[in-house]
Amino acid sequence: MGSFSIWHWLIVLVVVLLVFGTKRLRGAGRDLGEAVKGFKKGISDEDKPAGELDHQSTSEPQSREDTVSGKPRQDDTVSR
Repeated sequence: MGSFSIWHWLIVLVVVLLVFGTKRLRGAGRDLGEAVKGFKKGISDEDKPAGELDHQSTSEPQSREDTVSGKPRQDDTVSR
């Protein structure tokens, strides 16, 4: 009674798919993967000396007005 058979796990999987849907589960998996990548990058950056960190982490962030207001930034004006 304490262990689950393969049929129990299949029924649980079907119920989870019905409740959450594949789109939501796929999104959660993608978010989890990005979090793991960010964690690994943070750990590897911690091992490097301060002079070897990439320039992105030391550059100033863009102002909130340029990214949220809907006004085109310089790089948005390039024709595609």
